[in-house]
Amino acid sequence: MQSKNLAYLYTLLTILFWGGAASAFKIALQAISPLALLSLATVISLTVIFCILLVQHKLRLLRALSSQQWRYLLLLGAINPFLYYVILFEAYDRLPGQVAMSLNYLWPVMLALLSVPILRHPLSRRGLIAIVLSFIGAALIATQGQLTDWSVLDHVGILLALGSTLVWSLYWLFSARMKVDVGVKLFVGFLSGSLLSLAYSWMQGALPNTDVKIPWMAVIYVGLFEMGVTFFIWLKALQLADSAASIGNMIYLTPFLSLLLLSVFVNESIHFTTLLGLAVIIAGILLQHKKN
Repeated sequence: MQSKNLAYLYTLLTILFWGGAASAFKIALQAISPLALLSLATVISLTVIFCILLVQHKLRLLRALSSQQWRYLLLLGAINPFLYYVILFEAYDRLPGQVAMSLNYLWPVMLALLSVPILRHPLSRRGLIAIVLSFIGAALIATQGQLTDWSVLDHVGILLALGSTLVWSLYWLFSARMKVDVGVKLFVGFLSGSLLSLAYSWMQGALPNTDVKIPWMAVIYVGLFEMGVTFFIWLKALQLADSAASIGNMIYLTPFLSLLLLSVFVNESIHFTTLLGLAVIIAGILLQHKKN
């Protein structure tokens, strides 16, 4: 198969796997707590990433890391997966899946905002319009069209969903500064994140006991596909593509597939305002990309 066709195949797999994540979150959270899901999923993901590094003969790269690099990567793991998924899973536990998932797609907008003070990137008029447009879409989703009645909203859940975009954007900015192999970066991060997740869950008494029926299919999906192997598949797609732009816009099919799967597997009634708001958010993101 030609490299171009393989790139599209890997991209479609990425869309499929990440598209199912929101449904897996909601199914798992119906039975276990956000902290329990985080602890189990991060351990699964750590195991998966270790196996990938083993197959790729990259474990030796861990020994090549300096003590400073180890400290930096371990700190990154405290941001993602630990802090990011603590916030994100709590948001999913409080909100309908369609709302939490759609608001989480504001992270490129948050990244653009943070790039102004951190990277000293200028904010053009087009960039400002793109950001305002995306936040209008977020308001449509969060209120489900009830823009005049904010009392029905789960304000904490919405703040958590928006907070997850802030944490992810900070992680992306800080992670980009560390020029090491991506697999190594993920492994050390998940090593830190899984240990922190287990310790925090134990302190909170949130580790699942033998009396709890764990939805293992959903938990394994989160650890394997949301946190683990799919990122490597996406990187492979980018490597094989003629250009990142040729497959980059395809990834914005993911949230719409997520809505479809939420309606099928979680029985959520998808609101028109969710579709409209999500389309507005993505239009804002694409406008921002065009500026860049």
